[in-house]
Amino acid sequence: MNDIHALYDLWCEKATADKDLLPELESVKGNEDEILDRFYKNLEFGTAGLRGVIGAGTNRMNVYTVNQATQGLADYLNADFENPSIAIAYDSRIKSDVFARSAAAVLAANGVQVHLYPELVPTPMLSYAVRTLHCSSGIIITASHNPSKYNGYKCYDPNGYQMTDEAAAKTYAYIQKVDMFSGVRTMDFDKAVAAGKITYIGREVFENFYKEVRKAQVNPDAAKGSDLSVIYTPLNGTGNKHVREILKEIGITDVTVVPEQELPDGNFPTCPYPNPEIRQAFERAIALTETKKADLLLATDPDCDRVGIAVLDDGEYKLMTGNEVGAMLTEYVLSSLSEQGKLPKNPIVVKTIVTSRLVAEIAAAYGAETADLLTGFKYIGELVTKLEKKGETDRFVIGMEESYGYLRGAHARDKDAVVASMLICEMAAYYKRKGMSLYDFMQSIYKKYGMYLNTLLNFNFEGAAGMQKMQDMMTSLRNNPPKEIAGERVRLISDYETSVTKDTATGEETPITLPKSNVLSYRLDGATGVIVRPSGTEPKIKIYVTSVADTRENAQAKADQIAADMEKALGI
Repeated sequence: MNDIHALYDLWCEKATADKDLLPELESVKGNEDEILDRFYKNLEFGTAGLRGVIGAGTNRMNVYTVNQATQGLADYLNADFENPSIAIAYDSRIKSDVFARSAAAVLAANGVQVHLYPELVPTPMLSYAVRTLHCSSGIIITASHNPSKYNGYKCYDPNGYQMTDEAAAKTYAYIQKVDMFSGVRTMDFDKAVAAGKITYIGREVFENFYKEVRKAQVNPDAAKGSDLSVIYTPLNGTGNKHVREILKEIGITDVTVVPEQELPDGNFPTCPYPNPEIRQAFERAIALTETKKADLLLATDPDCDRVGIAVLDDGEYKLMTGNEVGAMLTEYVLSSLSEQGKLPKNPIVVKTIVTSRLVAEIAAAYGAETADLLTGFKYIGELVTKLEKKGETDRFVIGMEESYGYLRGAHARDKDAVVASMLICEMAAYYKRKGMSLYDFMQSIYKKYGMYLNTLLNFNFEGAAGMQKMQDMMTSLRNNPPKEIAGERVRLISDYETSVTKDTATGEETPITLPKSNVLSYRLDGATGVIVRPSGTEPKIKIYVTSVADTRENAQAKADQIAADMEKALGI
């Protein structure tokens, strides 16, 4: 652990570049717990980059931790690339623009050519810029859907997806050599722009992004002249301009934006948890329906890489889960391409291991292969890149993760709420012409394939003690694996850290070919099972429950029992 008092004194002396830091440090003087939390460790740089609470200290997001990471990144790029270049984007969060400009100035001082977006943009547009501008790397300043006190710093590789483990490890090794107060080379931002070391990304990149997104449509005529009515909230984030633009381009014109959540605001004043997975994100949109009825409510998170929906059914707006939206998009895209005779040879649907197995059932019905990958959209991006290198990009039909992330098309190598919003609205318009809501469509999928109920449980563990508690929980599960869950024998145990799946009846072990990850999976009868993993970006333990039954009631009862047993096993 760091020497917290020595670091505290050093920061009180040196942290003068941001006027907010010294008053914060003074306010916690003598408070051991507050000082501990700020300095007990350095923010860790991994494949997700940095993420933390905004503020003073080595365990906080501030210009010093950002600049230290950026100096390490610059050293890595200069060592591994000839004439390196980088694209930088940022979202609406507190200090996102400050961190972006600061990182750009450090890179420019280190001889790395910087391409900076002139305004806040969705994360998938950063992925697109990295590829279209042939950059060596990319940075997006965002904390996705976390509360307003957080910000983050994600790095991308030349293929447009988040850094691989190898590149992140190399970068981290360089970062560790950088003294954040004396070891960072930087220059004046405006002078770097004047010298051409930092250039602003032009409008042609914006327009070409929209063109690529539109190529992902499967029934363009369904949206043209549609009377589909949409209420949209960008949750004070980056989606406002871009989602509205793409919906207008495809012919969805009845779009009402939630006024309190329209403009960028990193405080998220009407939605403390700007996450389209939760009902609170839709409260203002639902309130708006009292005067403006809509077929569909649409919400994108602050960096516009995730999208959630609520659909009108029998006078009530019902939220659809990320798994349900993924299942609907899979059925819609595959059935449409099949009917049109445009289904590619050997099609592939890509999902994460925690995404509903219903998606695989749907894919199989259309002769499509399902690729199950670890959580993290970079793995989907890697697969798309491998297909591209083999000249087989068209095989990629759609990719998804249960946490509301989707991608169709090869324009980006990260989840894209712009293309997903377009497809969802096109899909809603298509079924509206058939006299169906998206809720009706989902029920038809359950009727066709069976009742799959997927439940996600989140448990927060803040601070140093919380991190240790999560580690202890995973260790305890490994040392004492459950033999039964919800009255059913555990048939298969998959430990993605040891890369082994064990048949509990025979003792037979099968290797897991995916990269190692701190994930435990328990399979019961059929498709029923549960997966446990600590979040890679938040201080949370996540439990993913899959329950399959003949009715929703029976599936819910089984899911509730599985959840109760897992909470007991974890000591929650």
